[in-house]
Amino acid sequence: MSEHNQQHNTSSSQPESSQPDGEQAHEQQSSTSKLVSVIQRQDLSTPIYGLFTLAILYTLFIASDILLPLVFALLLSLLVSPAVAWCAKHLRMPRALSGLVLMLTVVAAIGGIGYGIFAPLTQWAEEAPEAVERILQGRGELQQDIEKLQESAEEIQSEVDGEVEGTEDPTVVVHESELWQHRVFAAAQSGVSGLALALALTYFLLVSGDTLVRNLAHQMGRSKRQIFLSIVRSGQEQVARYLGVITSVNVTIGIIVGLVSWGVGLPTPVLWGLIAALARFIPYVGGILGVGLLVVVSVATFDDLLMIAIVPGTFLLLISVVGFFLEPYIHGQRLAVNPVIIFISIFFWGFLWGPVGILLAVPLMTVIMVVVSHIPKLKPLSEVLRK
Repeated sequence: MSEHNQQHNTSSSQPESSQPDGEQAHEQQSSTSKLVSVIQRQDLSTPIYGLFTLAILYTLFIASDILLPLVFALLLSLLVSPAVAWCAKHLRMPRALSGLVLMLTVVAAIGGIGYGIFAPLTQWAEEAPEAVERILQGRGELQQDIEKLQESAEEIQSEVDGEVEGTEDPTVVVHESELWQHRVFAAAQSGVSGLALALALTYFLLVSGDTLVRNLAHQMGRSKRQIFLSIVRSGQEQVARYLGVITSVNVTIGIIVGLVSWGVGLPTPVLWGLIAALARFIPYVGGILGVGLLVVVSVATFDDLLMIAIVPGTFLLLISVVGFFLEPYIHGQRLAVNPVIIFISIFFWGFLWGPVGILLAVPLMTVIMVVVSHIPKLKPLSEVLRK
């Protein structure tokens, strides 16, 4: 009888002990479901997009040695591809041959520009002390003050030399010129290798770029394929038109500035024509820097105020007419970008890729405008970027 009561008590105590465990499991399950519902209600897209943007910026900065030749090759191929297509259509010339001829022409043009810039710059570097002395001679009082300062500095130096004479401390000589030459040579070597890589890649894009585009399009659905092909065709047309027009206009401005420099007797007129043409590729900032440089060179060369103002004034007049009247008429309002966006683009790409990024800022902005204007979801962004 006692055994039966003991078994009964044991069996009745088991549900009572398992009841708290069941309630605890139920509470844990409910808390987990609440946590899952809270996470589902949270919008995690913003931090994910932020991290993705930071990753892209870091990649653009770190991989500049690879991306710069690639971007330059893409833009150059867009500029030269209409000429290759024209030769293939009208002259029956194979794309490989026409691309080779055009690339050799580009290489010759780049070599001529490099020689036209660096040779006169070497001459100006040798004549720079005389130019500075010429500027200082025009200000008698300033020259006298400088001479007094030089005499005082020489007296102080002689006194210091007299006090430290006889000491046996070792003298440390730092060859700054050698370090500077080494840095310049390293930068030039890196630039030449990157340019050679970009030109080689441009040639292969001209020869087989269309095949690559068709192969990529065949891997997409019908709707995405149409958007992709429209972006590629419109991008080629718009970027080629922009680069072609802006190059023609800048070359014309450079020729006029060079002729005016030669007419007034400014030394190395070819250099100032090339600088005027290249400065125009940098919107707003390039024009200001070009005018300032021409003013300094004219002041160092001439004494008459009218002669000083001729070359900078001519360049300022040309860039004003082109910037306010000619370019808006040529490009129209289709790809007219807000000037604030252009400034931001210049500083952004200049921070990431240096001077080359500044030169590529506006063409890259043109490509971005073409892309966002053809994607329906990005149409509001294109309206924000426009004027």
